[in-house]
Amino acid sequence: MTRRHVLHAGAAAAFAAPPAKLPDTKLPVCAFSKHFQWLSIPDAAKLAAEIGYDAMDLTLRTGGHVLPERVADDLPKAVEQLHAAGLAAPMTTAGIVDARSPHAEAMVRTMSKLGMKRYRWGGFRYDTSKTIPQQIAEFKAASKDLAALNKQYGVCAMYHTHSGVGQFGASMWDIWMVVRDLDTSAVGINLDIGHATVEGGLGGWINTTRLVAPVMRGIAFKDFRWEKNAKGKWGAHWCALGQGMVDFGGFLKLVKASGFEGPLQLHMEYDELGGADSGKTKMTISREEFTKLCKRDLEAFRGMLRTAGMA
Repeated sequence: MTRRHVLHAGAAAAFAAPPAKLPDTKLPVCAFSKHFQWLSIPDAAKLAAEIGYDAMDLTLRTGGHVLPERVADDLPKAVEQLHAAGLAAPMTTAGIVDARSPHAEAMVRTMSKLGMKRYRWGGFRYDTSKTIPQQIAEFKAASKDLAALNKQYGVCAMYHTHSGVGQFGASMWDIWMVVRDLDTSAVGINLDIGHATVEGGLGGWINTTRLVAPVMRGIAFKDFRWEKNAKGKWGAHWCALGQGMVDFGGFLKLVKASGFEGPLQLHMEYDELGGADSGKTKMTISREEFTKLCKRDLEAFRGMLRTAGMA
């Protein structure tokens, strides 16, 4: 082996953090680093481990814990810091809409080198000047290109389903029509059961879960209830896990039957988090109160998993 080969091998070894293997639990639960944006990555990892999470979903986007333009330098360091705290790093929430998004290939390439096999992707929105079938075709073409990029690096993009006017994927069948004929090891769906229940509170969430289960590569959990705002208008109000309208028991039965393998992400987007719910860098509650709320939701979630025979 030449000196040049030795130096090259040494540089590669220095770049590659240990593979982001999941802990030895049935379905590891990821903290969403958006809620820890008020802390540095080492501090966020330490606190998440103390709370009891198994892993962390890192924000890899503008304003996130890792910036897309810094991915090659900063993501390996971030993964190493998560591992040092005892957390796995199986995924990111990436600022990728399609293969043309700034730094998309650098992000995918770096995740692949680190053994991070999945990332949340999304951002398609309906244009009312175009027909829905026309836009499904357009988004499918864009997703095909993204799938090709992901396939090259052995990773999978998981389209995150939001609720709301203009959100592509809120209806669920639309994003299913996009990914169903593509390579679903490279593009799939990250089902948010909170948003799915907002859009289909009675039986809609059941039908959509059954529909997308074969292409479901990740799941986000949160809860809500309908409330009137100060102007008397009804809206979805996010709340602590188990205090709202989401039928987690019924949903987890469907998930278990589907053979889903993870990752699971626990989201906390209610006001009591004092800014951490929306990714603020400064909070209006104490670290102790934040920790207490996180532990409460995580314990409730683990109880739901045990009841469903999934923990």
